[in-house]
Amino acid sequence: MLDPILLRIAKTAILEKFDPSYKIDKDALIEKYPFLAKKGAAFVTLDKNQNLRGCIGSIIAHQPLIDDIIHNAQSAAFSDPRFNPLRPEEIDDTLSVEVSVLSEPVKIEYRDYDDLKSKIVPKKDGLILKYGRYQGTFLPQVWEQLPTTEQFLEHLSYKAGANPTIYSLHPDIYRYRVEHIKEAWNAILPL
Repeated sequence: MLDPILLRIAKTAILEKFDPSYKIDKDALIEKYPFLAKKGAAFVTLDKNQNLRGCIGSIIAHQPLIDDIIHNAQSAAFSDPRFNPLRPEEIDDTLSVEVSVLSEPVKIEYRDYDDLKSKIVPKKDGLILKYGRYQGTFLPQVWEQLPTTEQFLEHLSYKAGANPTIYSLHPDIYRYRVEHIKEAWNAILPL
């Protein structure tokens, strides 16, 4: 179970862009929560009225978890190219924040499409597809909208900028798992 401090960091990072009086004291947080200093890969997802409003994250741990959450929270709110930047009037009880912390991705070895399907664990695996210039990922939470392995893989190929025929080219597929925590905006206390 993830610590609710991750949601508080994400919320404060977003509020900081609207009001500079909100500050994140990284040193104090790391002293109290040492795990925040370890390298971590996180996604921050915003939902408005239970519809995606922004989602940005890191697949590979490359910086301290606290920095990854701050960066991705601000990016999800203000830089997701699929949405306009979050406006102050959107911040109400219909907005929710989710932080997902990813395990290290592991390559799936497979012979063909059917073998690949047999090695995927629905509702548990997040997947990364890589082939040349094509790359995309789906968090395990996406299984809620795409419940079959075929749907999940089909839409993953589209997200990567390709189409389902890419699987005949034997792209690299990686799996990862996540721990995640989600709350309504108004239920999260800022730092």
